[in-house]
Amino acid sequence: METCDALILGGGPAGSSCAGQLVSHGLDVMVLDKATFPRDKVCAGWITPAALQTLQIDPLDYSRQRVLQPISAFRTGLIDGRALDTQYGRTVSFGIRRCEFDDYLLARSGARLRLGKALQSLERRGSQWIVNGSVATPILIGAGGHFCPVARRLGARLGADEPAVVAKEIEFALSPAQAQQCRVRGDTPELYFCRDLKGYGWCFRKGEHLNVGLGREVASGLAEALAHFCDFLKRERRIPLDVPDSFHGHAYLRQGHGGRKLFDDGVLLVGDAAGLAYPQSGEGIRPAIESGLMAAATIIEARQDYSAQRLRAYQRRLAARFGTALARGGKDGSLRTALGRSLLDSSWFTRHIVLDRWFLHRQQAALSSLA
Repeated sequence: METCDALILGGGPAGSSCAGQLVSHGLDVMVLDKATFPRDKVCAGWITPAALQTLQIDPLDYSRQRVLQPISAFRTGLIDGRALDTQYGRTVSFGIRRCEFDDYLLARSGARLRLGKALQSLERRGSQWIVNGSVATPILIGAGGHFCPVARRLGARLGADEPAVVAKEIEFALSPAQAQQCRVRGDTPELYFCRDLKGYGWCFRKGEHLNVGLGREVASGLAEALAHFCDFLKRERRIPLDVPDSFHGHAYLRQGHGGRKLFDDGVLLVGDAAGLAYPQSGEGIRPAIESGLMAAATIIEARQDYSAQRLRAYQRRLAARFGTALARGGKDGSLRTALGRSLLDSSWFTRHIVLDRWFLHRQQAALSSLA
């Protein structure tokens, strides 16, 4: 029987951030993931300077071998409506490719990696978790995304009754001919809201790659909404006419929605497994990173007492960082209740509320690596 001080199920930004912090404090950490890295991940793929600061990533160093597309403007509007350009004149975010970013974070974490290994069995024996019948650990961190089996163990009703946002997305390399047809600029991602304000579509250009997708609060009608969105982009000549028809889907919970149980004796949930995507934008990378660091800080402070009582500090950290809705499992406003269509025509509202507050979270300082 192998042993480790902590086992993390899932090697995405939440799991790798948690792993790196625990390893830096001397813990023997194992990461189990059913995928082999690098792997593709359904995600629009942008991060803020605050996220890079928290992770202590030097943009120049990272971009030497990987895509790090500076973003200094946004184009926003309604699908089938007019668009508004918002210029910042400086870099306010970065486009990334998740296959590169996640692989980089996981490799530098220093954890023992068990990749291409799915969770097959999970058993509680006294104060230990027995994973796949072969690994024993006193603390288990569920970082396996929306459908994380550790979340199921804590009572989440995966795929049933949870108010998940569903999305479909594609990222592909542009051919020279497609690159000439594509009017989306690398420094200017484009965001277009659905007419009913129950979701939005996006198109991001990252070097010679294009990412197009759409997410909605309800699963019904997603395929039709995505097809309509792509037709709109093609009519406006924003994207090539021959975008591949190979979109991939995913789901996530927003902060304050779903009310998943986040901890119990010897176990914590982080990232999308915990339902931590930002409520208005659905962006999940920064909350994933921060939750991973907060989970690690809680584990270190617990000093090997991983009772639910000691791990409750994790939920207090989340509530302090993201708001009291997480503590009580309540819901906050959605897009359709937070704004009206007419407000998207306002340059001030678009810049200071939609972009600065909801998408960039510029009002919130970077989280200390000590969490």
